[in-house]
Amino acid sequence: MWKKIKPYVISVSIALGVGALSALVTKDGMREFENVIQPALSPPMWLFPVVWTILFTLMGISAARVYKKGGTRNELILYAISLAINFFWPVIFFNMRDYMFAFVWLAVLWIWVVYTAYRFYKADKAAGLLMLPYILWLTFALYLNYAIWTLN
Repeated sequence: MWKKIKPYVISVSIALGVGALSALVTKDGMREFENVIQPALSPPMWLFPVVWTILFTLMGISAARVYKKGGTRNELILYAISLAINFFWPVIFFNMRDYMFAFVWLAVLWIWVVYTAYRFYKADKAAGLLMLPYILWLTFALYLNYAIWTLN
């Protein structure tokens, strides 16, 4: 049994670990973020950690599926790079408060994740589909980032 679930446990733990480390590094910036002028569709702050926990879990499951299906090393490298790009966006946005650069960085992340999801889909259809909520959330995050940049 452990042999079957081990790739999932490791992959989800890595993804959640990246998210947790990012949150830890940016916690002070997030507190100050509450004073920023928010766009009309801004969700409540409590929703962000809930959504990101779900997304990182889905991303980890997706990567584990690609690994188990024998996807090439390239797909997993693309995924690892997407995690690194993802890690630095909150640092740029919350800690540096450089909303323009954060928007550009997020656009690069969106493109990278779309390409990674495409490659995952080619390796395992379910893995690619598991990345869709992440792409949708990043699309919404682009709107939020752009609006915060223009409002502040």
